[in-house]
Amino acid sequence: MAQAEGFPLVTMIGGGQLSRMTHQASIALGVGFRVLAQDAHDSAAQVVQDVVLGDPDDIDALWRASESAHVVTFDHEHVPVEHLRALEEAGVVVRPGSQALEFAQDKAQMRMRLSELDVPLPRWATVHTAADVAAFAKSSWPVVLKVSRGGYDGRGVWVCHSDSEVAAVMAHELKPGVRWLVEECVEFTRELSAQVARSPHGQMAVYPIVETVQVNGMCAEVIAPAPGLSEEKSAEAGRIAMTIADSLQVTGMLAVELFETENGLVINELAMRPHNSGHWTIDGAVTSQFENHLRAILDLPLGSPQARAEWTVMVNVIGGDFPDMYHAFKHCMARDPGLRIHMYGKDVRPGRKIGHVTVVSNDLDDALRRARHAADYLTGTIQE
Repeated sequence: MAQAEGFPLVTMIGGGQLSRMTHQASIALGVGFRVLAQDAHDSAAQVVQDVVLGDPDDIDALWRASESAHVVTFDHEHVPVEHLRALEEAGVVVRPGSQALEFAQDKAQMRMRLSELDVPLPRWATVHTAADVAAFAKSSWPVVLKVSRGGYDGRGVWVCHSDSEVAAVMAHELKPGVRWLVEECVEFTRELSAQVARSPHGQMAVYPIVETVQVNGMCAEVIAPAPGLSEEKSAEAGRIAMTIADSLQVTGMLAVELFETENGLVINELAMRPHNSGHWTIDGAVTSQFENHLRAILDLPLGSPQARAEWTVMVNVIGGDFPDMYHAFKHCMARDPGLRIHMYGKDVRPGRKIGHVTVVSNDLDDALRRARHAADYLTGTIQE
């Protein structure tokens, strides 16, 4: 589908809510936007005009989606690297590139590369057997067992307290190319996220460091900025994110998930794309993470990541047994005209992210109360 003369076309691989929200940012920029979606009912496919249907594992679908695109980018990291290399060798501009995405796809490779940098990591090792894990743990149980590829939102991660638990987990057969990874179980006081946008020529914009609250391995809420975080730790988190973005040559958004411990910050995971911990930026920052992702991959000057108010709270709307949410809009909007509701066009299923709500305020307690109330009312958890 044609876009305005002289304006570029961006193809995003993946039809989820990250593509949907990136498309919204592309509209204001006048940028053409195409999405490769697996199904016409996918979140982004419902609203994007230029949709290519196909599987991101299918090289032919990737070729069709990349045709005439100025740049190809992603709403997830799981496209086969060999396919991305084929696109790059044919002259397709892929951002972030295959060399960077390889580290986001494989936790073992990521840990090995980060070990070469001046960034804080948990103690870790690749393992093959339960005996290897026991040797790693010694008497320091529990440990965290992970698959090197394919895990997200708590999937592919197990906290094991004994040899028998490890043996039960490792009885699962791994897919080709997947390894077992074991890490120390970090004692942390809370989880943080540092986000940075990086352009091809190295300009970077660091967002305020946020606190994330996880429930069952899934992000439940985000507070921006992280309450009580010292200027020293905030600067350190930003330095970590910039060091990784620059060293791994990331183009676009990078999210670095961190543990805050009594002894400092420790890196947990990376994501080379817009991230759930940055959804607050749509309403709470001068430039959203989605717009800055587009600016970065198009090598445009980056926008200001500064917050618009003292506090922004984002709470995810998680599906349950209450499918009809639209009728709840009247109550939420009438009760709180300052509330922002973002729905993803997804069918309601228990445990599924189907939207988020955001409150911007100069009073943190006020913002938390309002955002949590709206999310609970939308899911039927409360009735008043």
